[in-house]
Amino acid sequence: MATRAIPDMRSSVRFPLHLPLAVRADSREHFTETSDISSGGVLFHADLGVPVGSTIEFTIAMPAMIVGSSKDVLVNCVGRVVRCSPHGDRCEVAAVIDEYKFIR
Repeated sequence: MATRAIPDMRSSVRFPLHLPLAVRADSREHFTETSDISSGGVLFHADLGVPVGSTIEFTIAMPAMIVGSSKDVLVNCVGRVVRCSPHGDRCEVAAVIDEYKFIR
């Protein structure tokens, strides 16, 4: 029996950047860092699982050299968890970005 590869449904290029991340979910705040990021989503690790479908808010600290500015930029985002799976003693969480706003 031949196995068919599952196509990658991502529409954005992912970058393996480890950026500071503050995530607010279920009235709790987690401080972590991104594992990778794209224009459409983010992957990070959390100490506790976040239910798939949950709306989360998160703030990403973008270094000045990445965004082409003279100062670091904070980006506030609202997104939805699309995957949460065990990864060692933590959970790997993937979220799509539904809205974002540059803070500084």
